[in-house]
Amino acid sequence: MSLSARRRASMRSLLCAGVAVCAGLAPLDGALADKIKHPIAVFSGLDKITGRIISFEVATDETVQFGTLQITERACYTRPATEAPQTVTFVEVDEVDAKNDYKRIFSGWMFAASPGLHGIEHPVYDIWLTDCKGGGETIASPESAATEPNTPPPPPENAAPAPKKPASKPRRVQPQTPPPPVDDFGDGLPQQSPGPVEVAPPPGFKAPTQRPRRPADDPDSLVPPADIPNGRPSQRFPGDGF
Repeated sequence: MSLSARRRASMRSLLCAGVAVCAGLAPLDGALADKIKHPIAVFSGLDKITGRIISFEVATDETVQFGTLQITERACYTRPATEAPQTVTFVEVDEVDAKNDYKRIFSGWMFAASPGLHGIEHPVYDIWLTDCKGGGETIASPESAATEPNTPPPPPENAAPAPKKPASKPRRVQPQTPPPPVDDFGDGLPQQSPGPVEVAPPPGFKAPTQRPRRPADDPDSLVPPADIPNGRPSQRFPGDGF
């Protein structure tokens, strides 16, 4: 084997060794990545019909109804300040029809930084994650270990169908009304009912003056017409005695 061939072989060996070392260190870096578990997830919901956006909170294992959708939050994680920011939540979204039947339309992870990654496709409503809040519990786990929390094993083939959800009604989110106005001392101001709106004439508009009253407008001043002789003047001929 020539000297150049030996050098090429040694360089290939060093390159393969470097790739193997990098591949071995990647899982270690992921395993050392921490995440913080929060008890509350904050969502925003859009009603595409009215164009109204509502912000609401869902606690872990709580079900909240937004329109015809029921959202159940299972876990919400963030990262420490020393790590790259990432806010994720695992949710289950069911749609309830007029017959009170449930249809699972989404079950998976939502990312606050990328709202378009989730698979909720609904013609009327849209939901996305905005933040996680509440006291956090630091958990050391790899970034790729994002599996479904509390996922039950698959049922056997001869198992009975799963029952419907319990009869307990989920919490329904509604838009909040603004608080009543208060003065500088914190006392409530009296509520004033809106009165009629007075519309002023446009600038430069002059109201018409009242025209003088004509005699014909007064029925007492009307003079009866005089008697009209027979025949019109155009029908009279000379020599008729006039």
